[in-house]
Amino acid sequence: MTPLGDEWIVGRDHELALLSRLVDALTTGRSGALLMTGGPGAGKSALLEAAARMARRSGVRVLRCRGSEGESGLPFAGLHQLLRPFLDLAEGLPARQRAALLGVFGLDDGTPTVSDPLLTSLGALTLLSDVAERGPLLLVIDDTHWLDLGTLDVLAFMARRLEGEPVALLLAARDTAVPAQLDRQVDRLTIEPLDPAAAGRLLDHQPRPPAGRARSRVLEQAAGVPLALVELARAVARDPAAAHEDALPLTDRLEAIFAADLPELPSATRELLLFAAAAESAELPVILSAVGDRATPDDWLPAERAGLVRVDADRVRFRHPLIRSAVYRAATYTERHTAHRALADVLVGDPDRRAWHHAAAASGVDEEAARELDDSAARAQRRGGYAAAATALERAARLSPDPTVRAGRLVRAATMAMYAGHPRWVGELSAQVATLTDEPALLAEASLRAGWALAVTTRFAGSLGFLLPVAEAAVDEDPVLSLDALATATTPAYNSGAPEHREKILRIAERVPPQEDEIGRLWALAGCDPVRNRARALAMFARAWTDPLAEPGARPELDLPLARMVVLGGTAWVLDETAEAIRLLGAAMDHLRRSPTSGANATVAQALALALYESGSWTEARAALDEAYGLAAEGGLENVVVGAPVLRATLLALRGDTEEARAAVQRAVHGIDLPNCRSLQVRTHYALGAAALAEGDHAAAYDRFRAVYTRQPEPEPLHFHASDYYLADLVAAAVRTGRAEDARLVLDTTRRRLAEGETSARLTAIVHRADALLAEPDDAERHFTAALADPAGDRWPFERAQVRLDYAEWLRRRRRAVEARPLLAAALEVFERLGTRPWTDRTRAELRAAGVTPASPPAGSADSLAELTPQQLQIARLAAAGLTNREIGERIFLSPRTVGFHLYRIFPKLGITSRAQLRDALPEPGE
Repeated sequence: MTPLGDEWIVGRDHELALLSRLVDALTTGRSGALLMTGGPGAGKSALLEAAARMARRSGVRVLRCRGSEGESGLPFAGLHQLLRPFLDLAEGLPARQRAALLGVFGLDDGTPTVSDPLLTSLGALTLLSDVAERGPLLLVIDDTHWLDLGTLDVLAFMARRLEGEPVALLLAARDTAVPAQLDRQVDRLTIEPLDPAAAGRLLDHQPRPPAGRARSRVLEQAAGVPLALVELARAVARDPAAAHEDALPLTDRLEAIFAADLPELPSATRELLLFAAAAESAELPVILSAVGDRATPDDWLPAERAGLVRVDADRVRFRHPLIRSAVYRAATYTERHTAHRALADVLVGDPDRRAWHHAAAASGVDEEAARELDDSAARAQRRGGYAAAATALERAARLSPDPTVRAGRLVRAATMAMYAGHPRWVGELSAQVATLTDEPALLAEASLRAGWALAVTTRFAGSLGFLLPVAEAAVDEDPVLSLDALATATTPAYNSGAPEHREKILRIAERVPPQEDEIGRLWALAGCDPVRNRARALAMFARAWTDPLAEPGARPELDLPLARMVVLGGTAWVLDETAEAIRLLGAAMDHLRRSPTSGANATVAQALALALYESGSWTEARAALDEAYGLAAEGGLENVVVGAPVLRATLLALRGDTEEARAAVQRAVHGIDLPNCRSLQVRTHYALGAAALAEGDHAAAYDRFRAVYTRQPEPEPLHFHASDYYLADLVAAAVRTGRAEDARLVLDTTRRRLAEGETSARLTAIVHRADALLAEPDDAERHFTAALADPAGDRWPFERAQVRLDYAEWLRRRRRAVEARPLLAAALEVFERLGTRPWTDRTRAELRAAGVTPASPPAGSADSLAELTPQQLQIARLAAAGLTNREIGERIFLSPRTVGFHLYRIFPKLGITSRAQLRDALPEPGE
């Protein structure tokens, strides 16, 4: 029996059972991922150790790594720990994956390459998949909250792609510091404090268990935390009088307990422990070299006997991170700085860690140490470690003696954090700049970064409070900066929907003199008033976008700069140039997938999803939504974290999954101030209204659709752009519930407002549909025919099919069934392809009433495709195009084994048995 044996893990039967099931599933080839969270000393490390023993007893290979606070700024340090035993197998990886993976460790051949974080992640996944061919793997990750951000991104990538791999991921993190990358990606198991009975049993297992008053004091102060129970029992055993002392904060008391053993240790042992704590590295040779001849390997023995560390071969580990903290805090300021200087001296071949130790050894400000960290940040940036670069620049800023230089480094740190997709961090860094400098350029850039940070959350007013003053102040002196600020401000202004923000943006835009690049002005005009500014925006759009995108297989990112692609794509979407929006935003996503800018990825992916949804490419829209949500959840982009599930709920509602749709909306908007996010508020109303409509509850649907307009005598749209697209649905529900007059008031007011500008073909058809539903019998038909007259309406197939269904119902009621039949057939084809069961059923009933027996839906088309996940459909299409599993995996960042696993599941869903049948089983994209 050992202190970490399963027999000694008291009160954790439920947790041990879950871990046992995870290991058992792994032995049968099933993957899994679990994140254990809890406070310091909750027993997470002991449970990880127990799981590792279970795995080894079952023949499962275990790979381990532990986060280190000191290495959290070193890009991919944790990943190197994890993969180091098998890096020699990287030679078998595809060339691009091998170069990307080895490059982040500095193990490449020295050939200059562009950092590619997705290929790095895929290389790690493929390497583990190759290793797992020899037997299942359990990855055990402790102190996840201290891992570097590059490693966390790779782990999150792998967690989403383990299906089909005999690999399981088991992680542990502090409950107050769960990494955002894993917060929504991995199932979580919270390690709660022990109940009083279990806490008592754990005390009874100690060598000298406390009794009487001492026992109750220990139980009271430990509060069920296992490590505290064990350590306080040891303290009371050493000094029984300690049980009568006043209670101290638990963490301080524990650190004091851990440090209490130090004075009794030999001085050489204490010095070794301090150097190990300062190094935060398990590399024994580095620590011994730094200490020099003042200690020998034998001097570790007293620390091992005291239970402070474990030494294995060339590795040394503290038994718990709090022990490391206690050792470090117990040392004097001079002792800590001496240790860091010595460690820096021996790390000559590792400039990044050397820079960090020089920084830790600095007394006050130190420009030389700051420059070393600045250089380290540049190296990290070249490797794609934007988060590590931001960390190094932030520390360099604190060491900078010149306030203006410090401010400049903070601005650069904010920029790196923005590229890494961490808006809250960007905001914190930007906020410090104003206290350091009055340099206009730095203040303006900091405000731009702060505005971006808030723009991707739901704090739109705060974002605009940073951006609009910059735009206004720069109108004359720096018009390029002014347009840049206006372009950034337009997105939160659009999402907010508040008229005062949009009006101010348009006023400032008119004051900015013409520039060579007018892309910022274009987005401001279109994004703030797409109806009144439609003609002008379309003319500017045509000038800015003259050449078609390259054909598939070419490099679309070479045709247009990325920022230009994104802005033009957003402009096309808001102007209802949906096909162009899909092409531009799709090309932008192809570019962004090659970079680590998760913040941009998420917002562009969501915009692409909206355009795909409107164009009737619903399966592709779901895939884009999944990508957007995953990236946004990792980066804390609240607007996308809410918006993507709301659009997904809309798709569920339209397909008849109404309960799931309502639950998805409720989860998405929980805690969100929707009145300040009018675009989200309108889309939420529509999702819930569509769910009611799918159930035939027209009254509830009307209430939801009516809520997208105000209740004033002249109703205004809740959102200046989004509301009008639901006008016809509002009218349709009103007609069925006897509220036609109220709907007519909304329609008349809307028609007058839209007449002040120019409407798209899409919006024109929506207004005509609404007019037709409310018109007198003799006048309705001309509006129906007008709604269907423009062939451009086929770009929005669901809306066009709704018009056809309404018109056919109107015709049949007037005994014109023959004329209704082709309209119903065309509508049915769209509804079946999209999988909208409520609308399909309604159309089939109309066809039967018109004297036609509708054919059964074709097997292997809509119904079977609806069973495929977006990722499975993507894999099926690539396999049908002739790509191998390995080629597919490289294209969509999966391992070949996972691709094969998905194909194994795809075949029966499509009713086929071989790869050769895929081409015939799949319709062309967009059909």
